[in-house]
Amino acid sequence: MLNTETIDAAHADLDTLSPQDLARRFISDQQGAVQAALAASDQIAAAAAAAAPRLRAGGRLLYFGAGTSGRLALLDAVELGPTFSWPATRAVATLAGGLGAVRLAVEGAEDDGAQAERDLLALRPTPQDVVISVAASGRTPYAIGVLRAARAQGALAIALVNNPQAPMIALADHAIVLDTGPEVIAGSTRLKAGTAQKIALNTLSSSLMVQLEKVYGNLMVDLRATNAKLVARATGLVARISGADEAAAAQMLQACGLEVKTAVVALRLGLAPEPARERLATLGGSLRRALQEAS
Repeated sequence: MLNTETIDAAHADLDTLSPQDLARRFISDQQGAVQAALAASDQIAAAAAAAAPRLRAGGRLLYFGAGTSGRLALLDAVELGPTFSWPATRAVATLAGGLGAVRLAVEGAEDDGAQAERDLLALRPTPQDVVISVAASGRTPYAIGVLRAARAQGALAIALVNNPQAPMIALADHAIVLDTGPEVIAGSTRLKAGTAQKIALNTLSSSLMVQLEKVYGNLMVDLRATNAKLVARATGLVARISGADEAAAAQMLQACGLEVKTAVVALRLGLAPEPARERLATLGGSLRRALQEAS
């Protein structure tokens, strides 16, 4: 039996607990998700190191999964846009059963490995692309089909699973194994296994964005300022890094099309927006190098 399907006798009294004890039981068991993710940190780091050069060369992050795993993968892909200005065309999530499966379960979709191959090939994968296939069991036919098709196309294949003996491990270029063990509610991998998946996905994609010069220190200098709150945050970032006052920072940020890094370079180096933008481009978008090499 898979670890994630094992029935844990320690929770056999679950239906007799008070609401307070239920809350404590569920929350305390989630600590296992953090422990599993920490144990897999070297695997996550290795996958990120292999993926970064492909993305730097123009590749995409292509996420695949079924059910809860697919929804978590979709969430990670969607959040890269506003947080790091990563183009939506370069973070594509595909769920078994299609986007309708975000809200409603599509029966049998996860068992269709042939459809997984068709879904991947429809995206015209290249060797620069990074394919992330997520499945708690590690044996879902759809997730397996994705890995096989990805490797056949030369894309980097990353498997994210919650069982150490999962077949997906051998099919991937890099496997991230989150051994979360049995759930409080036996077999319900939307609990601890899902939490560990989210931690691992967040860690992998965030690590990649740092490597791709989307962060300065620990500041999200490539955020997409699409509302008043984010414009205020971007203004604060420009003022903090450039040393300019809020008014000057806000004015330059607007002149630079709400691009934080461009505004910072313009203010620090006394440049107009376009030369500042060009300087960043020649340095791979690195704000740190753009400022250091001018000092």
